[in-house]
Amino acid sequence: METQTIKFCAYENTLFNNDQIANFLHEHLDEFGDEKDDILKCLSYVQDKNKGGEIILASNENEIIGAVVLNKTGMSGYIPENILVYIAVNNFYRGKGIGKKLMEYAIEFSDGNIALHCEPDNPAFHLYEKLGFKSKYLEMRLEKSH
Repeated sequence: METQTIKFCAYENTLFNNDQIANFLHEHLDEFGDEKDDILKCLSYVQDKNKGGEIILASNENEIIGAVVLNKTGMSGYIPENILVYIAVNNFYRGKGIGKKLMEYAIEFSDGNIALHCEPDNPAFHLYEKLGFKSKYLEMRLEKSH
């Protein structure tokens, strides 16, 4: 693989649209993913001027090979300012440092702290630790039926 052909850029500087990004994430998040409609809501949240966040893509030619999405929380100081919602790398490109580079860009371009939820068996768990993330809490949830 020629690493020179891989480009990393923010959403504003890419030709990919929300539908293409959502399709990529839906396909490559594996068992850690969401339905495409939920992914599209997350992408719209980033682009809402009153909410915000970051979408950073890795591409090779006309193909998305990696993506990371952060949403701003709007709760500076007492809750991390950003939450990492999605990160995925195409199976063919995994293990080549693309996820790490995406996270480094996300850390660099986001203002404030970043929180994320990660299952212990998620392969990205060790990447997050290497980048300085720490397990602070055990998350508990009450999911109300609608």
